[in-house]
Amino acid sequence: MSGLNAAAVKQIEEICGRYKDEKTPLMMILSDIQNEYGYIPLEVQEVVSRNTGISVAEIYGVVTFYSFFSLTPKGKYVIGCCLGTACYVKGAQNVIDKFSEILKIKPGETTEDGLFTLDALRCIGACGIAPAVSINGTVYPKVTTSQVPEIIDKYKAAE
Repeated sequence: MSGLNAAAVKQIEEICGRYKDEKTPLMMILSDIQNEYGYIPLEVQEVVSRNTGISVAEIYGVVTFYSFFSLTPKGKYVIGCCLGTACYVKGAQNVIDKFSEILKIKPGETTEDGLFTLDALRCIGACGIAPAVSINGTVYPKVTTSQVPEIIDKYKAAE
């Protein structure tokens, strides 16, 4: 989204306009932008700042604080490996390491083809089925390192 075009700026301004009467509109604006574009880079934050009067520093702070906002594009499939306590003690670190090894990316990164993003998550509330992995809302229970290649292959085959 580097070098925003006029249409993108107009759309972001329209999103900001939806919440002009709200006392605290930032989270709603950022959520709509994240849903529309998949991420919120600095140039978008600057447009939001100009339209709301909220400083870029404050907007950046919100974007980087909340894990559901992203500064960079995500892959088509976002693999979230839970590293909460229950998952961690049942081997979640080994699972995320296996995803990382096969996909050749670290947590927080996206594959070159834009297909996969790997995220390390803190407790997804699936402690009873630890270690848990979530991919675009589908939760995989009791994942082992031996299951990782077949999980990846399933999504690659869908392409």
